[in-house]
Amino acid sequence: MPRIALIISFIALSALPALAQSFEGNWGCRDATAGKAGILTIYGQVYAFASASVGDKSSGTGTITAYQDGVGFNDGGLKTSRAVQAGRIIPDPNYGVAIQLETSDAIVMLCTPH
Repeated sequence: MPRIALIISFIALSALPALAQSFEGNWGCRDATAGKAGILTIYGQVYAFASASVGDKSSGTGTITAYQDGVGFNDGGLKTSRAVQAGRIIPDPNYGVAIQLETSDAIVMLCTPH
């Protein structure tokens, strides 16, 4: 019995890094005022952002680079209009994980699973 528990523990611990890197899917984003900012969708090496504001130039698609703790934004509306450079996976007490969108100076949005 102790061997089975040890094996199960080892498998669970080895799966944690893979779970921490899961950034694909739909994310509901809020800005610094906690107001709705839009929806971020990430699949593969691309993203799409639909802003909650009509006519916002940050809406659209772009490409990303995956990193151990999140993604880097290569181009698209979030990069050019809002200067978003990175999205970091962080723990969230309500949703388990969240993506924190950052410029070189500040955190500009927090996105939770949608």
